[in-house]
Amino acid sequence: MNDLQQRLGVEKTSHGSRVLRWVCRTVPTVMALVFVTGLGLLGQQTGWALPKFSALLGRQQAEKDDWCVEHNVPDSQCVACRKECLPCGPGSGWCSIHGVHDCPLCYPELAQLPHSAVVSRDDLERAARGLALAPRVQNNSRCKLHQQRIQLTSVESVARLGIEVVPVGRGAVTESVVANGEIVYDPTRVAHLAARAAGTVWRVEKQQGDRVRRGEVLAIVDCAAVGRAKAEYLQTLTQRKLKAQIMARLKELAGDGVAMQSLRDAEADWDEARVRLLNAEQALLNLGLPIATSDLADLPTEEAARRLQFLGLPDDLARSLDPRTTSSNLLAVTSPLDGEVVERWVVAEERADPSKVLFVVADTRKMWLLLNVRPEDADLLKPDQPVRFRHDGHASWDEGTVSWVSLSADEKSRTVPVRVAFSNPDGHHHAHTFGQAEVVLREEPRAIVVPNEAIHWEGDCNVVFVRDKRFDEPGVPKVFHVRSVRPGVKNGPNTEILAGVLPGELVATKGSGTLRSQLLKNNLGAG
Repeated sequence: MNDLQQRLGVEKTSHGSRVLRWVCRTVPTVMALVFVTGLGLLGQQTGWALPKFSALLGRQQAEKDDWCVEHNVPDSQCVACRKECLPCGPGSGWCSIHGVHDCPLCYPELAQLPHSAVVSRDDLERAARGLALAPRVQNNSRCKLHQQRIQLTSVESVARLGIEVVPVGRGAVTESVVANGEIVYDPTRVAHLAARAAGTVWRVEKQQGDRVRRGEVLAIVDCAAVGRAKAEYLQTLTQRKLKAQIMARLKELAGDGVAMQSLRDAEADWDEARVRLLNAEQALLNLGLPIATSDLADLPTEEAARRLQFLGLPDDLARSLDPRTTSSNLLAVTSPLDGEVVERWVVAEERADPSKVLFVVADTRKMWLLLNVRPEDADLLKPDQPVRFRHDGHASWDEGTVSWVSLSADEKSRTVPVRVAFSNPDGHHHAHTFGQAEVVLREEPRAIVVPNEAIHWEGDCNVVFVRDKRFDEPGVPKVFHVRSVRPGVKNGPNTEILAGVLPGELVATKGSGTLRSQLLKNNLGAG
């Protein structure tokens, strides 16, 4: 009996284990089939689009889920996805005159200003001058960046992101070519002086650094050639006077046949004496000793000799010399211009000849600045353009004008020589020193300018971020417009804008890189 009960208990236990194992194998399969069937029915009803968690978790989560991930603003207010939130104007397209999109110079109504904008004729002329002067960086006419707008969630988010805006203003800008150069004497105002004939330096009158006037004596040279030229002149002068007397006497006897022949011989002798006198005059003139024969013709020979003795010397110097002990061979070395003795290479009793420079006299009131300009910049230079320059040791700037632009480049430096003439009345500029110059190409006292950090180059277009004119109004999307611009010259912290914005528009400066990052992100998303 007991054995039977034991066997029945074992059979019941085996049967229960088999049922349990079957249930464990079957239930997961059934549940999987039910899940797949339910998922298929749900997909058919929803078009295979999963519902947002907000639809499952209620209204609060729905508000949180109303977010445009691509543009980082509420989806219901995204102006990029929902154009009706802030409709775009028609725009003006590409401006071939100024090289920008939606040009406010040609269409002032496109400016983001709270009032009607007016473009003056001066602004149009200023833009034309700037574009015509030199090649400018060009925008791509097919660029689409100007069609984009960068949206923020609120006014407070501007401050949190560190974005600052400033109004487009006006300021003075100067466009120039900068070059280094050397200050030198004006070669047309520099004299390298030597004795006109060989001799010995008798006396030196001027020292280096002395100011001299034209005709003032610098040194006196004892030249034997001067004495011979004076003696030759005095001799021919006396002979001409004698021949003239003989000819006059024979004219009184012109009736006699013999006297007529003698008269003709006397006239020939007088002509010969006159020619010799002209040659003697020329010899003195070549030595820098001009003389008027008419002043000496009627003087006694002794008086004529006295006047010839100190010929070429100033009267006050001649009066200080003793004619009995002073040679008549003296030849003065004089200054041909007003200036300063910048070099002296002579002492008394030193040998002098025409090949040796004794003095260098320069008129330092006029100087030259020789610039070395890059060939691409030299094409912009013209005579009479104003130049501002500064000596390395001076704090102030001086002014001059371009007087010459070379037609060839230097063989070694491959730069173009440019000459600038300037006044140096007080002599504070020194020759053979260096200075930095700015050749002024264009000056605009009321140019349109923005801070340098407001401008961004995006590969094929220069852009700035202009704040929407209704930015501060409640309920209006907080938008920055991407505006293509044409930069001009950069002066310090500001850059001239030839076209693209108008005075009064607000542009992003500090922190504008955040807006640029969003612009790049939008471009990547679009691509």
